Order: sequence, then C-alpha cells, then structure tokens
Amino acid sequence: MHKNKKDSLLIGLALFAMFFGAGNLTLPPLLGLQQQSAWAWVSLGFVISGVILPILAIYAHAKLQGSMYDFGKKVSPKFSMLFCVIIYIIAVAIPAPRTAALTHEMSIAPYIELPSIHTSTVYFLLVYLVASNRSKIIDTLGKFLTPLIVTILIIIVGVGCSMDTTEITTNSLSSKAFFKGFLEGYQTFDAIGGMVIGGVLIISLNLKGYQKFEDKKYLLIRSSLFAGSALALIYISLIYLGAKFGNNYPEDITRPNLLRAISIQTLGNIGTVFLSVLVSLACFTTAVGIVTGAADYFSHYFKKSNAFKIIVAVCCVIGVLVGQLNFNHIILIAIPVLMIIYPITIVFIILNALPEKLASKNVFRWVTAITILGSLPDVLHYFSATKNFIEPLVNMLPFGNEGFGWITPTFLVFVIMNIIESKQKKRCLI
Repeated sequence: MHKNKKDSLLIGLALFAMFFGAGNLTLPPLLGLQQQSAWAWVSLGFVISGVILPILAIYAHAKLQGSMYDFGKKVSPKFSMLFCVIIYIIAVAIPAPRTAALTHEMSIAPYIELPSIHTSTVYFLLVYLVASNRSKIIDTLGKFLTPLIVTILIIIVGVGCSMDTTEITTNSLSSKAFFKGFLEGYQTFDAIGGMVIGGVLIISLNLKGYQKFEDKKYLLIRSSLFAGSALALIYISLIYLGAKFGNNYPEDITRPNLLRAISIQTLGNIGTVFLSVLVSLACFTTAVGIVTGAADYFSHYFKKSNAFKIIVAVCCVIGVLVGQLNFNHIILIAIPVLMIIYPITIVFIILNALPEKLASKNVFRWVTAITILGSLPDVLHYFSATKNFIEPLVNMLPFGNEGFGWITPTFLVFVIMNIIESKQKKRCLI
C-alpha cells in the first residue's frame, strides 16, 4: 500500500506535466483579462471542459486498461483503428512540433539569435533521449521535471496574488463568461490528450510491475484526481491573475506577451527567466507524452524488439521537419478533421466512463453515427464555399452557433437507444 501511494503521487505529477502544455499556460490569463468581473464564471466553464473531461478520459482508461483502440472497438475494430491512426497522426504533426516552435519563440529567441531548426533539432533530440527510455519516463517527469514546473508556477502565482492592485468586482451570474470559458477549455483538445496519455500510463504501470486490475485502477483514479485538482487550481489562479492585472494591458494583447508581462510585473526582470524555463518544461513534457503515446500504439504492429525506439525517432524527425513548414497550411487541413474527431472523442470518453448497461454496442454505434452526422454541418460551415448554404441548419440546431450542434441529437439518440434496449431486456425476461 505504501508503494501504491508513492507511485500514485509520482504518476499524478507526471500526468499533470503531460497535460500542462504551453497552450494551457498562456490561455487562462487572457481569459481572465477578457472577463475580469466574471473571472470566477469563466474559470468554472474552463475547468469543466478543460479538466473534468480529460480526467474522465483517464477514468475510462482505468476501467478499460488497454489502449486508445479499446475506446471505439464496440463500434467496430476497423473504425477504432482508423480513429486511433488519425488522432496519433494529428498529435505528432501539429501539437508536438508546435511545442518546439513555442519554446524557440519564448525561451530562445529573446536571448539568442538562432535559427528555429537548430532549436527544434536539439529539442527533439532531448525528447528522444527521454521517450526512448520507456521504463523511466514516469520517473523522469514525476521526480524531476514536474517539481520544477510546479515550483515556478507557485512562485509566479503566489507573488501575483499577494500584490496590491485594483479590486475586482465579481458578477453574481454570467452565463456568457461561463460558456466562453467552457468553449476555450473545449478547444484546448485536452480530451484527446487524455486518451493519448492514459494509454501511456497503462503501459508505464505494467512496466513498473503492476499486474492486478484493481491495483492499476486504484492508482490511475487516485493519480488523476490529484492531477485534476492541481490543474484546476493552477488554471483558476492564472485566470485570476489575468483579471487582477487586466487593467494594465490592452485586450488585444497576445497570450505570450500577457504572460510575459505578468511575470515581469510579479518577479521583475528575473520573471522572464522563470517564464522561459517554465514554457520550455511545459512544452517538453507534453511533447514527450505525445511521442511516447504514438510509439506505444504503433510499435504493437511491428515484431521487432526495437520498434518502439525507431518510431520515437521517426516522430522526433517529423517534429523537426514539420516545425519548419507553414503551420497555417497544416492547421487548415487538420481543423475540419478535428471537427469530427473531437466530438467522437468526447462521446467515446463519456460512454466508456458510464456503467456498462448504459453503453452497449448498439448504443455505441448509433451514438457515434449521429455524432458524425451532427458534426458535418460544422465542417461544411467552416468552408466558405458551403457556409451560406449550411448556415440556416447550423442556426437551427441548439448550440449550433457555438460549434456544439452535434450535442442535442447525440444526447437524444443516447436516451432513445437506452429506452429501446431497456424494453427489449424486459421482453426477454418475460
């Protein structure tokens, strides 16, 4: 039991680090600045979609104890395999290279004139060294890197919250701010991160010698609650700082510049050094999680003993090369795909987290099909050629203007299918 408690803390710290990327660091302060008097409501919305949903993904992993493939296998094996391949390709091609790009922009470029390809090469070489040592990943992140991240965050947040500034008036209720926070948390795509990272944790526990299903379930749930609580506390604190210092900066300030300005205001010039280290570590731990998750999944399809390290190397090379391309072109291709994949991801997380009796194969298949159909108007609305044609349908769907047009039909089908299945079971008993 002592070992379980120690490992749950270690895994919780590693989980926190893999979730807490640079985007999660730069987004909350800007939300606070934009919604100053409603910072509490924007925090609530952000935590629900940006923390609770990803942690639910870890809980679903604790129940399944397989890989991401197991999330969708009730729909069909081929569909689940395609789903996994798309997610890992997107993760390796977009978030991973961008962690290197942001590290260069915020941690290297302000101090050294160096081409970004040099930064990316050294960066992904370090990612390879950590990720390729598969059995030590959780120890490296949990024991060494996460404590540094948390220490710097506590210093910045602690000093910032204790400083005297203009008093913030809090709104009694602000649904607009709540949905703003919910949308921003939703658009971090951390639910996908939860599915990727959960698979990494399962294999890490196996490598640590845990064999019993219940032991692994206990560790995953305990560590995810710890990581989720820490993430929520940090997000709320950063949003509060943005609201507290919001009057000092224009609303159109960029996320990195706002974070840099708050760091300087709280810690002086040394704040830029702290921030540079913080951004680098936050980016790095996320990249390690993405590369490890992709290598874990794809290495199962190869019989070679060194398949894992080869795939890690390939992912790192892709990270360096893609990082030199025009990201706008890559994102233009990825966004329509994500508009369908992300709702499916959320549905898979919720269905796998629910009791088995509410998530049969038929429920999975029908709900997934309706989720895809419900997402198509958003995809068509994204393209200018079909925007005017599809706009009336988007406006007609509840929450359609916010990009959630798929939710209502998906929920209705979920309820209807469970009612049908419940009646069929009763007939069988009779």
